[in-house]
Amino acid sequence: MKLGKIALVGTGVIGASWASLFLAKGLDVVATDPAPDAEGKLRAIVARHWSAMESLGLAPGASQSRLTFTASLEDAVRDADFIQESGPERLEIKRELYHRMDAAARSDVVIATSSSGILISEVQTACARPERVLVGHPFNPPHLIPLVEIVGGKATSAAAIETAMEFYAAVGKRPIHLKKEVKGHVANRLQAALWREAFSLVHEGVASVTDIDTAIAHGPGLRWALLGPFLNLHLSGGPGGLEYVLDHLGPPIESWWADMREVVLDDALKAKLVAGTDDELAGQSIDVIARDRDQVLLELMLLKAKADNLP
Repeated sequence: MKLGKIALVGTGVIGASWASLFLAKGLDVVATDPAPDAEGKLRAIVARHWSAMESLGLAPGASQSRLTFTASLEDAVRDADFIQESGPERLEIKRELYHRMDAAARSDVVIATSSSGILISEVQTACARPERVLVGHPFNPPHLIPLVEIVGGKATSAAAIETAMEFYAAVGKRPIHLKKEVKGHVANRLQAALWREAFSLVHEGVASVTDIDTAIAHGPGLRWALLGPFLNLHLSGGPGGLEYVLDHLGPPIESWWADMREVVLDDALKAKLVAGTDDELAGQSIDVIARDRDQVLLELMLLKAKADNLP
C-alpha cells in the first residue's frame, strides 16, 4: 500500500508517540490539536523520543522536519493517506470529529481511532462512509511497543481492515484483528483481569502492593515479555506441551478461579492501594522510573528483534 502523508488528530501523550513512530519510518506527518501550545509540546515530545527511534533504526529520509502542524482539522486530513485519531475518550467528541473528518478526507482513506474503550460502531454512525472507520488501538507508548489492536464496527468493510493491517505492519507494528467488538479490546481486558485479582489480594490482606509488584515483575512478567500466556503454558508442559498442562493443572486452576473474589474499588481500597504505591516508591521520582523503564524496554525490543524463534 502507499505510505505517504499521515494525519494525526489529537497530539497528547498517545498522538505524540504516534508522531515519533511515523516520522521515524520516513513518513510525512500533519498534526492537529486545539489545545493551547499543542504544536510546541508535540515537537518537544518528538525530540525527546528521537534518540530511542535512532536506536531502533530510522528509515531512509526519516526526519523531525517532516512534521507539520495546522489548527484546521479539515486541512490536516484533506490530503492524508491514513488518519490516526487520538482525541479525548468521550463519545460525543468522537462523533463530532468523525463527522468532520469523514466529510473532509478522501473517500478511500481509512480513519482509525486510538480509543481504548469506545465501541467504534457507536462512532461510525456519524459518518457518511462508515465502512472506512475502525479502531487502531496501540499499547502505550506506541513509538516503542509494537501491539496494535484492530477492531471493525458493524459497518466496517473487510477492505478497510485489510488496509489497516497492512499499514500498521508496514510501520513495524504487530497488529491483531479482533473479530468482535468488546469493551477494552483484548490486551486491556487481560490487564484488567490481573488488576482485579491484585486489588483483591491487597483488599484481603494476602500481600502488599510492593509484594504483588515484585511477584509479577520478577516472576511471570519476565516470561510474558517474551511469550504470551498460551505458549508459556505450552513450554511449562515440557514434551507433553499444553495438553499435559491442561490435563494435570486444569483442576487446580479451576479451583483457583473458584476461590477468586469480586472486589469493589471503594474509597477504603483506593486509599490502601495509593498508600501502598507511595510506600513502594519511597520518594523515588516517577520521571526517573519512567525513563529507566523505557530504556530497559528499548533494550528488550532490540534483543527480541535478534531472536529468530520468538513469535
